Amino acid sequence: MLELMEEDRKTGLPIAADASHLYTPDTSFTHLTTVTRSPEWDREEQNFSLLQRETRDSVRPDQSVIILHAKVAQKSYGNEKRFFCPPPCVYLSGHGWKLRQEQFKASGVGEFNCHLFGYMSLDSSTDPQTDSFKLSFEEQTDKRMFACAKTLYISDTDKRKHFRLLLHLFHNGRQEIGTFQGRLIKVISKPSQKRQSMKNADLCIFSGSKVSLFNRLRSQTVSTRYLAVEDGAFVASARKWTAFTVTLVEETQADRSEYTVCDSYLCYGCVVQLVCTDTGVALPPMVIHKVNKQHVCLDVDEPVSQLHKCAFQLKDSNHMYLCLSNEKIIQYQASPCPKEGNKVLLNDGSCWTIIGTEVVEYTFSESLTCHPTIISPVPVINGLELNGGGHVATLELHGENFSPHLKVWFGNMEAETMFRSPRSLLCVVPDVSILSGEWRWMRSPITVPLSLIRLDGLIFRSSFSFTYTPEHSAPSQPNRTAERAADSDALIDTIHQEFTRTNFHLFMQS
Repeated sequence: MLELMEEDRKTGLPIAADASHLYTPDTSFTHLTTVTRSPEWDREEQNFSLLQRETRDSVRPDQSVIILHAKVAQKSYGNEKRFFCPPPCVYLSGHGWKLRQEQFKASGVGEFNCHLFGYMSLDSSTDPQTDSFKLSFEEQTDKRMFACAKTLYISDTDKRKHFRLLLHLFHNGRQEIGTFQGRLIKVISKPSQKRQSMKNADLCIFSGSKVSLFNRLRSQTVSTRYLAVEDGAFVASARKWTAFTVTLVEETQADRSEYTVCDSYLCYGCVVQLVCTDTGVALPPMVIHKVNKQHVCLDVDEPVSQLHKCAFQLKDSNHMYLCLSNEKIIQYQASPCPKEGNKVLLNDGSCWTIIGTEVVEYTFSESLTCHPTIISPVPVINGLELNGGGHVATLELHGENFSPHLKVWFGNMEAETMFRSPRSLLCVVPDVSILSGEWRWMRSPITVPLSLIRLDGLIFRSSFSFTYTPEHSAPSQPNRTAERAADSDALIDTIHQEFTRTNFHLFMQS
């Protein structure tokens, strides 16, 4: 059975595969499989059986570019500049970045020219070096490099309803590394105070989505503090912010260490839990309430909207709220309003602004035998479509920035690939017998990562994987000998491979 499932690789909530069935040695594998977003791959162990012509030592370790930004942005008017809040952030991770700089330095370039910098701009900018914010990267304690674009904004002369952020990376010697783009950002004039409905779904906050929380005292930009996780602890940071997965928690599970994702949007009065997308650290279950002029409105149950002010009451507590005090995160004891029983009085540190966020990650690896090259355009896989099944199947990849110079790889198996358009690639699903010589005795599904490899050896990782699932075959005849079975298997495998190739070419011609 074919299923399409997606899982965010950073939430720490893996999807468990059902492998409880037992299979006989006569089990046959089928390409009618589960196509799924993979959990986070072990970077060190996955590196690079992908290229058969290159050894593990000849491929540079992974390099990742991670862009964090908000889903909505307020438009500026006149001379006013409403800087994006939270500000877009960039993280560079992976040992490959250091090796890239060392290889670049070994080519005769000075040490200063090997350092990294970048520009972040809107996708409408004609010159990224004049209409953008320059990023200077600094190394953190976790060895990642970090930079933040604090003064980006969109003016009222820009009439678009959506835009993207572009990140341009360079070495100090003006050697271009590549251009990486964020996801679509919706432009709004101001936070909506109307009751939201599914007609304005892009302004609602959905369970399982990512959000950021910040606190701003008397609308002063300099006083903005962001909820963040540093060294495993929750802090209020003036520089960095963390993307959290916000999840609706069912009442029966609120007091447990595990919880399920409810497919719905958040409403005030619901119990939610915030989980750091980077570390998996979580806050206890809390009730989200709407805030109006520093008062908690206990009887409001409307959907939570972008840039709304809200408060988080610890579940089953006596008006204890999530609060900041300087750079610390504490619990604050709120006071009920004496004249209004449906309201609670808060302090400034307990009022938070919530906004949806995006986390975009690009991961790639280069060959050590080649001089560092330009990475972009970076191909992105957005979805998969399986056609056919059994021993004859094709997989269509939908995405962006595809080219004729890309090949699809299933783990360490290269697939015959056909370029259809910049948004579509078609490939033949390799036979599972190529993956393992003992595939007939496999009792559980085999999952392999999907990658794209450019002709110059550049490997683009993807968050998708392909799963070969065993199926029961007809029971074996008791009088069949092992020699006859081996000969039949060899013949059938040859026929399947030839038929798959022929079928693929006929399909493309039609």
